[in-house]
Amino acid sequence: MSADSLSRAAEALTGASRLLVVTGAGISAESGVPTFRGACGLWEGYRAEELATPQAFSRDPLQVWRWYRFRLGICRGAAPNAAHKAVVDMERHWKEDFLLTTQNVDGLHPRAGNQRLIELHGNIETARCTNCGHTEPVSGDPSVLPHCSHCGALQRPHILWFGESYWPGIIEDSVAFAEKADVVLVIGTSGRVWPPIAIALRAQECGAALIDVNPDPSELSAHADAWLRGSATKWLPALWERMREAAK
Repeated sequence: MSADSLSRAAEALTGASRLLVVTGAGISAESGVPTFRGACGLWEGYRAEELATPQAFSRDPLQVWRWYRFRLGICRGAAPNAAHKAVVDMERHWKEDFLLTTQNVDGLHPRAGNQRLIELHGNIETARCTNCGHTEPVSGDPSVLPHCSHCGALQRPHILWFGESYWPGIIEDSVAFAEKADVVLVIGTSGRVWPPIAIALRAQECGAALIDVNPDPSELSAHADAWLRGSATKWLPALWERMREAAK
């Protein structure tokens, strides 16, 4: 079944002139970045959902920053894996006809080399001013609250928190690309985060072949034209190599 799925996926990619890639936490889990709601989600007795909110930041900004700096240390200690690198190869192949839309905030995609990238939920390496909105890299003493280099106001992590709306334009830009894509490749997402999955399904509604790469059945598996069941580091390099062979 997986061999047949690989052939179908490679055939779809070979004939594609426009590729959308959607990634979730699963692609980074193999680099050692724990999933948001996984076993490492509990920190000092708190669940991630209790800390990633405007209310938690308003109540105790230092505690929220301590948690994010803890997570930042994990992300900085991780390295892009073979699946990340395969996605970079795909961008180099399709160039302007490629877009990567990711739910991940770990920064591994840009570190791997992706540039045509929409980070739907922000980037853990970035801080945003609560007053003027200026963004800059996270820096400073981790025991002290960070402040904006432009206006001096308190900074927050540049992360989309529970209860917040997506930043203007990013969903619209992703959907606009999805509606013209020939293939949408979904990697390592459970399918429970709806806007990114809606983008993938919109691409399929508009005629794109949907390829799902996931070790477990997801909300998308039943809809996929090809389901590559297994790890992203196994299937992405294999898919890229098969596509290159087919294109010769």
